[in-house]
Amino acid sequence: MIDLRTLETFVVVASTGGFHRAAEKLHTTQPAVSARIAQLENELKTRLFERDKRGSRLTVKGRDVLYYAERILSLRSELINSVAGTDALEGTVQLGVSDTIVHTMLPVLLKRLNEVYPAITLEINVDSSSNLSNALLNRSLDVALLMGPVTANGAVNLPLCSYELSWIVPNDFPLGPDPVRLDELAAYPIITFARQTQPFWQLTELFQSANLRRVRLFANSSLSSIVRMTLDGIGIAAIPPQVVQDHLASGRLRELKTLDQRMPQMQFTASYMTHTGMPLSSAVAELAQSAANDYVTGVRP
Repeated sequence: MIDLRTLETFVVVASTGGFHRAAEKLHTTQPAVSARIAQLENELKTRLFERDKRGSRLTVKGRDVLYYAERILSLRSELINSVAGTDALEGTVQLGVSDTIVHTMLPVLLKRLNEVYPAITLEINVDSSSNLSNALLNRSLDVALLMGPVTANGAVNLPLCSYELSWIVPNDFPLGPDPVRLDELAAYPIITFARQTQPFWQLTELFQSANLRRVRLFANSSLSSIVRMTLDGIGIAAIPPQVVQDHLASGRLRELKTLDQRMPQMQFTASYMTHTGMPLSSAVAELAQSAANDYVTGVRP
């Protein structure tokens, strides 16, 4: 008799494209995954996957089975939600988070998650938005809070929040308090996000459009390190002021104003891949959207 656990394993192998990746996602071993798929193939008396060095691909019969497996798991989810409500949702969600989100709304989300879905466990991976997007596409992540949207078939992108970059300096920095010109900023090192990120490209274009081509952009993949370097007076940080609210409130840091200069925006989404019968991803993404609204409107954990 086919059990739900075997069907779940089959769906994960189909979505990740490999037995090893499926084992990592299911927190089990590859032999255990292989045994479940072999059991399912024996019971259905058909081959479900073609295997080679590049991974595992569904056969024609496998695609038919996937359709029914997802329907069965979806009905199971509907039954649980209808009878037991959202409190019955349980399991582990692989959550990818941008560094900026860690320093802003993530504590609000974690508190809300514990209140609304106490049986859901998060495993959090902090990385760049480009890496998070790739991890989402290869199904090693369930949900990603990143600079989006993710452009791929089957991707769902819920608007999360938007932060505008600002020029942040130590309180005793020589520029200001009057608005400054872009060429005045260019005389100092500009400390910002990593080279492969959208903010880095936007800042590069900002200076180039003003014919300022010898700007020293210090790319940094760690937001904590950017803040530390700014506090130490090494240069001017180009980051959202929300990530240093405490330092701004204490007076250790301040914002520089510029003359008629519109700063780049960082648009974030809660993104996940549609996966029928697996309601955890959509539940966490929707809760993240609600938590982001709480953060913006001033509600704190």
